[in-house]
Amino acid sequence: MVILHCMELFDKFKPGVSKAWLLALAGVLWTVVGLILCRLAYQWLTVSHWRSAELLGVLGAVLAFVAYRFCFSRLAWKNIQRLCTVKEKTCLFAFQGWRSYLLIGLMVGLGFIFRNSLIPKPYLAILYTTIGGALLLSSFHYYGCLWRLVVMKGSCLPPGRVSE
Repeated sequence: MVILHCMELFDKFKPGVSKAWLLALAGVLWTVVGLILCRLAYQWLTVSHWRSAELLGVLGAVLAFVAYRFCFSRLAWKNIQRLCTVKEKTCLFAFQGWRSYLLIGLMVGLGFIFRNSLIPKPYLAILYTTIGGALLLSSFHYYGCLWRLVVMKGSCLPPGRVSE
């Protein structure tokens, strides 16, 4: 009886939101983190000689497209497929899967270690541009699905993707 009462109390205060809000939150988070990482990389490159900064920046941008195509885009679509199948009024923190929270923690920890390491910041800018750019590009998948769901009043997923 006490457990049932606690569960009802928990459900009452659970921050439940619609799948549209989950898609929006995930997209905004991926965009903001991508921009933050790219901004850090840009700041590190601006203090370098302009020729080497230009070369390192282009290398980071090319690697960002590769990481987007072969890794981050797939992660985003996997998460979008999961979000499109959730019931309405799901917990606010469900915008990422629980394993993604572990990955986020690992990436934050590695970022802290790299920023405080002896690796020169212009070279570290390649990694930050790669990850930041890939996150930024992948965030547009969320916005496209949000557009289809809210504005077009259609399916969350585009044609050809796994159905809801």
